[in-house]
Amino acid sequence: MHLHFAPMARCLGAAALVAVLAACSSTPKDETAGMSVERVYSEAREDAASGNYERAIRFYERLEGRAAGTILAQQALLELAHTYYRSGERAQALATIERYMKLYPTSAASDYALYLRGLINFNDNLGLFGRFSGQSLSDRDQQASKEAYQSFRQLVDLYPDSVYAPDARARMNFIVNSLAEYEVHVARYYFRRGAYLAAANRAQLAVQEYQQSPAVEEALHLMARSYDRLGLPELRDDALRVLRLNFPQSTFLSQSGSANLR
Repeated sequence: MHLHFAPMARCLGAAALVAVLAACSSTPKDETAGMSVERVYSEAREDAASGNYERAIRFYERLEGRAAGTILAQQALLELAHTYYRSGERAQALATIERYMKLYPTSAASDYALYLRGLINFNDNLGLFGRFSGQSLSDRDQQASKEAYQSFRQLVDLYPDSVYAPDARARMNFIVNSLAEYEVHVARYYFRRGAYLAAANRAQLAVQEYQQSPAVEEALHLMARSYDRLGLPELRDDALRVLRLNFPQSTFLSQSGSANLR
């Protein structure tokens, strides 16, 4: 019985050639070819505004190269970061804004760059809405929030008169209160399960790290209750003293007398 391989080999060779030609013919064209850099920028902005983020990103990337060394290239990179942010591509947005800040450290838009870096890390679901939805803060969420806070803090310190400074300050307050509330939530969780030392430690963390947050009031109350359960009356009384001093009208005081702590 004879097996004939040559014709099959010729067929496979032809098929491979067709595949290569098809791959070459499918190479994407440069959509910006023949356009002025001004038109590329205009179309990128229009696409971003209308939600066509994929096309906007392609155009901004082309523009950065074509307008290299100009103010327009800087603007393209900045708006590319913002477009990544709006499209939900957080990692790409952060990488792009970091690249912008390294390439143009003295840019006139440095305040906006800091603000945008803060926005990219900012999660507005960490507070009130997160509690209502049963959402919990992961370590990643907390770290991102802390990084957002640092960006906003840098902005208000370096550019206190920036048009972005007022919103940055408001977001800083939100972050602090959200993180403090989370620590109190964890302390409350531990207390209910009898882990009193862990509860006291988390409540103390809220008091030390977020002194201006309203959540400190309950944190001090939880510290007092936890120390009472641990049989540490001096620490309990210290927590009660600080609670009375800072929140003299607190409703927790009626619950925090040593006779009522249990």
